[in-house]
Amino acid sequence: MYNQLEFRSGQELVEQYAPLVKRIARHLMARLPSNVVLEDLIQAGMEGLLEALGKYDPGKGASFETYAGIRIRGAIIDEVRRGDWTPRSVHRNGRRVSEAIAKVEARTGRDATDTDVAAELGVSIDEYHNLLQDSAESRLFSLDELSSSGEDSVGEQFASNDPGPEHTTHGSAFHASLAQAIQTLPEREKLVLALYYDEELNLKEIGQVLGVTESRVSQIHSQAAARLRAKLRDWQ
Repeated sequence: MYNQLEFRSGQELVEQYAPLVKRIARHLMARLPSNVVLEDLIQAGMEGLLEALGKYDPGKGASFETYAGIRIRGAIIDEVRRGDWTPRSVHRNGRRVSEAIAKVEARTGRDATDTDVAAELGVSIDEYHNLLQDSAESRLFSLDELSSSGEDSVGEQFASNDPGPEHTTHGSAFHASLAQAIQTLPEREKLVLALYYDEELNLKEIGQVLGVTESRVSQIHSQAAARLRAKLRDWQ
């Protein structure tokens, strides 16, 4: 089967999919600090698009737009990682929150509330919310990164040009576990993830839907990510 992309010039394809790069870059930018330059993310995304154009194989089953989206997102996340501004303390606190959630839920058999986690950490509810806010403002949270520990993310693994069967099986199993873990989240956290990742609303728009502030949406999103990391800690 011929690759239908071969019948068009690279320049035409770049122009056609440039809006996809900009959309993904702006979507990710919504959770990044103000010192991050959108043009840098777009440039990284364009490099991901060019890589996708060179490596796309229609025989793998995915549409080009889906494949390119994974490559673009992965390239932008790599750019963010290379310029990681996050203090080590924020990473440590993120792990502490995930561990506290896991302990509370293992002990009680129910979803850990904000109050539960704050008590487990030995901090006030305001201090706990500040920890969540620091994580949201200092780091790019992506569902694709939940199993990442310095290696390629699951999304990037799927985007590799020729993944072996063992690699693909591992990724498929993780995605099944991730989907199952998302379904067990509290309804509000599940809704925030759905509105952000599926509907591609930004934090301000989600706040309007839920009737809460943008900062509160950010906290809910961070807590959902921490809860998922706790549920999926055996994969990390």
